[in-house]
Amino acid sequence: MADTNRRLIIHLQAVTRIYKVGVERIHALDGIDLDISENDYVAVMGASGSGKSTLMNVLGCLDRATSGYYELDGRDTTRLSDAALARVRNERIGFVFQSFELLGQLSALKNVEMPLIYSTDGWWSRRKRAKAVLERVGLADRIKHKPNQLSGGEKQRVAIARSLVCEPSILLADEPTGNLDSKTSDGILALFDQLHREGQTIILVTHEESVACHANRVICMKDGRICTDSLTNRHPPPENNAKEDAG
Repeated sequence: MADTNRRLIIHLQAVTRIYKVGVERIHALDGIDLDISENDYVAVMGASGSGKSTLMNVLGCLDRATSGYYELDGRDTTRLSDAALARVRNERIGFVFQSFELLGQLSALKNVEMPLIYSTDGWWSRRKRAKAVLERVGLADRIKHKPNQLSGGEKQRVAIARSLVCEPSILLADEPTGNLDSKTSDGILALFDQLHREGQTIILVTHEESVACHANRVICMKDGRICTDSLTNRHPPPENNAKEDAG
């Protein structure tokens, strides 16, 4: 259900992921077809074991499909070497995890700089870029603080800044508010809304309808398959994108 008026970012065709447990074969993904366009804001929902986390891992190039085709930003990921796939993962995909995954001994600034150390085109300007994204998420006054000096919401904002520093094609968030109280969660979701308005493509996995309702598209999974894929009209495309399309 991708918008044909916007550039296609993700294209999955007949994707499967099969795990072997003893003699049993578990179809975690069972023939997934999925298109996601630039500036989509997609929530993926489903019960435990539905395949949503496996789908996120495949989309994030953390795991390879057993069969099928996955094109990311015009590139066939199924044919890439492990090293090339790691570069795609670092430069084209931003990750936000429930548990933040920050390095405790490093400042917020150093944590955000980390992806640029391994990037081929950003290492030389990493401090400037890291400061810019920390300002973007409202943490200009926390750049020298270490994770144990930050609140849960601030840690997640650092994690979001880190995910954005390489200017990724997609932002993948796995239960991004799972460890936060409701007030702090509202602030993080407001930040995602802002990023979407600025043009960022966002895919988040959640089991909470209150989180999913922030997306403009909700995908529900069951038994490794997509059972529903519906638009919510929560967020229209940004005004500048709409003008570009019209032109």
